This record gives sequence, C-alpha cells and structure tokens, in this order.
Amino acid sequence: MRVAYSVETVRAAERALMARVPEGALMQRAAAGLAAACANALGAAGGVYGARVVVLTGSGDNGGDALYAGARLARRGAGVTAVLLAPRKAHRRGLAALRAAGGRAVAPDGAEALIHRADLVLDGIVGIGGKGGLRPEAAPLAEAAHASRAVVVAVDLPSGVDADTGEVRGAAVRADMTVTFGTYKPGLLVDPAAEHAGALRLVDIGLGPWLDGTPPDLEALQHADVAALLPGPDAESDKYRRGVIGVVAGSERYPGAAVLAVAGALRAGAGAVRYVGPGAAAVLARFPEALVSSGPPHKAGRVQAWVVGPGLGDGPEAQRSVDDVLASDVPVLVDADGLRLLDRAVVRSRAAGTVLTPHAGEAAALLGVAREEVEAARLDHVRRLADEFGATALLKGSTTLVASPESGVPVRVNPTGTSWLATAGSGDVLSGITGSLLAAGLAPRDAASAGAYLHGLSARVAAGPVGAPIAADDVAAALPAAWRDIRS
Repeated sequence: MRVAYSVETVRAAERALMARVPEGALMQRAAAGLAAACANALGAAGGVYGARVVVLTGSGDNGGDALYAGARLARRGAGVTAVLLAPRKAHRRGLAALRAAGGRAVAPDGAEALIHRADLVLDGIVGIGGKGGLRPEAAPLAEAAHASRAVVVAVDLPSGVDADTGEVRGAAVRADMTVTFGTYKPGLLVDPAAEHAGALRLVDIGLGPWLDGTPPDLEALQHADVAALLPGPDAESDKYRRGVIGVVAGSERYPGAAVLAVAGALRAGAGAVRYVGPGAAAVLARFPEALVSSGPPHKAGRVQAWVVGPGLGDGPEAQRSVDDVLASDVPVLVDADGLRLLDRAVVRSRAAGTVLTPHAGEAAALLGVAREEVEAARLDHVRRLADEFGATALLKGSTTLVASPESGVPVRVNPTGTSWLATAGSGDVLSGITGSLLAAGLAPRDAASAGAYLHGLSARVAAGPVGAPIAADDVAAALPAAWRDIRS
C-alpha cells in the first residue's frame, strides 16, 4: 500500500531523525537520491556528461537539496547553472558545494534563455511548506521550463502546489518527474496537484521508524491489498453466501443505466441480482439470469445490499424507490439521480452502511458549493461529504477519492483511473461493481475502494496498452480479466 503523510507529520519525523544523525546527513541522503534520479532521466538523452542542467533555487532546505544534487551532477561532467531566486537566502553550503564542483550561479534575469537550452531543469524553488502559487519572479521560469524541451524534475513536490491538499492556487511548476523524500505527500496523489507531479520517485531517507504507528493521511491500494479484499467462492458457497444485490435503476428514458449497473454487479461476482424498475425487459434481454420485479423494492425479495439511482429520473416513483431503499437494514449505495433525492437526516440515521458516489457536479449540489470549488479542493470536499452525511463518500473524477465518516481514518485515493473512463455509463458500471462487493460483505470503505480499483483497471484492460476509445459495456466485459490480474 502506498501511503502519504501530512507536512506536519513529516516535519516531526524529520526532527526526530535529525536528532540522531550527523548534521546535514538527511540532506545528503536526499541529494544523492535526487541526483541518481536525474542521472537516470538524462541517460535517455545521452547521459550526464556534457548535459546542460539548470537548477531553479529558492531559499531553505528544498533549495539546498537541489544545489547538492546539482553538485553531484557537475562532478559527473554536467554543466550546471543555479538560478538563485533569493540570493541572500540561498543554502550557503549547498551553493558552495556546487561552485566547488564546477557549477555556477546566476541571477534570474535572462534565465529563460538558459532554460530553453537545458537538457534538465531541477525545480528547487519552494519546499513542502509552501502555500499558494509561485511568486511573480518565479512564475515565468516555471512557464519557460514547461515550454522547453528539458526534462523537468521537481524536488519533493512541484513548486506552487499544496503538499497537504493537492490544491493549486496560482502558477505552479509542471514536472515530468517528482522525486520525493521519506514518504509521499497527499498533494502528490490528488488532482489538480497530481497533474503537475508527473512520474513519482520515492527516496528513502530513513523516516520509516518515526512514521510507524502514525496513521497516514492518505492511502492508495495496490494489487496485493485489493486481492486480500476480493471475495471468492468456496465449496459451501451458494448465491446467497456470495451475495445478492438489489439494483433500482433505469427508467423509460434511460433503460441502459439499468443494464450497465446489472452488468457491473454480475461481472463483479454477485451471486444473484434482483432488479427493480421499468427497465426489466432490457435487463432480461441482456441478462436472463437476473431476477426482476416491478417494485416496490422491499417486496423484491432478500438482498444483502442495494444500489439505487442510476438513470432513475426524479419523479415521484423515483423518490418512493429511494426512500424505500434507504429504509432497509442492509448497506446501500446511492448514485446519480438518487443523490438528488436524498434526505440528509435519513442517511445520517441509518444503522447499516451507506455509500454515496457523486462526481464533482453532484458533490457540489450536495454541499451547496460551486463545482469549481470541489474540483480545486477534492480532498477537502470528499471529507466534508463523508462528515456531513455520515456516509462513505466516493468522489469520482480524475483522481477518485474514498472517505470514511469515521474520524482519523485515512482517505483512499484510487491509482488505477484512466481518462478513457470519461464515457457515458461508466459510473453505472462502477455502482454495480461496488454494490456487488457490499453484498458480498465488504465494509463500505473497502467496497468503495476495491470497486474503484477494479473499475479503473478494467478500463485499462479494455483500452489496451496504448489506449483506445472504450464504451461502458467494455469496462464491464473486462472485469473478469482485471479480477484475474489482481488475484494472480
């Protein structure tokens, strides 16, 4: 599992470690790992010797890491120039090391020309404690780096992004690679900041013992974590032991939503699906194994979880269906149209688990804010959703996040998402997948996290290694292959 810690936690671990190692040891460890990553990046462009490297240097330790890494590259034959954005506050020993290795330092005036000729630009402008966008004197340099042919490597995180929240409140560096130290920071894993980070490289500087036992702020599941969660049949299994899921979805206008939600549920291992709604003919034509009912939901038969909302519409019958499902004593997933028909007090009063799966626009409506606010601060808003509704919140988007209503529980970020999922009906498939895992007995947070992981991986399988347009039905069809990949 990949985990991320807040700046405050990282700073405390660094202080504890620095009290036990020689002065400057942590910076040298960071610089060594950073220089090695830069050397690897330069290897694809002809190697370190003779390469032109520009180090954008701010004040403080982040600039020191960059200067020491620049010195290591200079000793290997690179031509290294440090652009000092705060000459009087530049890391004194790092700057001396760079000069001793043959590097040079210049003022920001005219630095854009150096950047455009560079093979690699090292971003050491602002460290993890920075807030807000880049200052005016730094913004043109970040823009020049992005426009250049150089490989842009960020030190610990791209300057101008918020390490704790993933927010980008102004101009920021766009890196091809970010080399981060000790542990991941939440902003590296959450958009919009994650879009600025590029490929991530983690350098171990020895913080592990001082982070053990401290709950992370963010988690990202990996194959082994999801494999441990996925249910599987045994010799005693029958359809009820595997989980029966009820699906209330679709309408005369949107019968496809019912088909796709049922497809996701069946392909994700449900023992049986009970479908309730006006899309019964379409569902049976595609899935004759489905058990259909005209409603109301509580008369459909025994289920271990419900999915309600995809393509449901917003008329009186839809409202009655949502109310009926929320009155049940089994876990419920609410998506799409169902989200507009929620009663917050009813959701908060439920004894069984509830999972809400909005995209940014739906989350904005639930919270009474603008969509742009949700997209700019995804981590904050998924936590607000979980807290205000007393439910597990799965916020869909470029980085899908899962938050628990319980305090102190890390938010989970899904690493398998792909832009090919931006297609009609893909969310209906996700609802079916996650609902199936709820019916199998997974806790809401685990079901949502594993469901998002499976969903994203299935889309990657369907799109292929180089990527290709896919439809929502392709995602459902690829679920068995994704499942096998995880379990193997």
